Amino acid sequence: MQKKYGYARVSSKEQNLDRQIDALRQYVVSDRDIITDKESGKDFDRQGWQMLRGQLLRDGDTLYIASLDRLGRNKAQVLEEMQTLKKLGVRLVVLDLPTTMMDAPEENKWVIDMINSLLIEVMTTIAEQERHTIRQRQAEGIAAAKARGKKLGRPAAGFPSDWARIYVAWKNGGISAVQAMQELGMKRSTFYKLVKEYEKDGSV
Repeated sequence: MQKKYGYARVSSKEQNLDRQIDALRQYVVSDRDIITDKESGKDFDRQGWQMLRGQLLRDGDTLYIASLDRLGRNKAQVLEEMQTLKKLGVRLVVLDLPTTMMDAPEENKWVIDMINSLLIEVMTTIAEQERHTIRQRQAEGIAAAKARGKKLGRPAAGFPSDWARIYVAWKNGGISAVQAMQELGMKRSTFYKLVKEYEKDGSV
């Protein structure tokens, strides 16, 4: 019997999964079939993902994720996992990639597969470049702070693991403050409190 599963992930225990789960509930019947992880996307050694791929998914099943970066951060690893899912006969549906949600007659499915492969290749490349740019800007910021004689240290406890990435995206105008708060699963007061601490710390 073919089943529908969902997968949701955030990078730290402080972040909230509700927004992803709400989106997945539109396609996955039971919450027990929505598997979650609160771990970094640097690799696929995550308890929820390993259970999903190793024990639950079968030929003919469909796996829903909110966005491609919830699957993982590393382009090569993401593409490798996608190939594994394909070999298992599992259809991957990415909610913010509309073509992955299209149904087509069997004889035309190769067209959808080709379009999806191109889109995913482009999106993972862009995401990887963005992470590289963020790391470069962080390094430049730290170097500039050191040159000004600022004492640098590790941010205080309570900063999510992907705080720097989202902070830089917000500061550069790539996302709004509201979007940053949603990504981090934070209230407005907490977000601006951490912004103040982070900037005072000299990590930017």
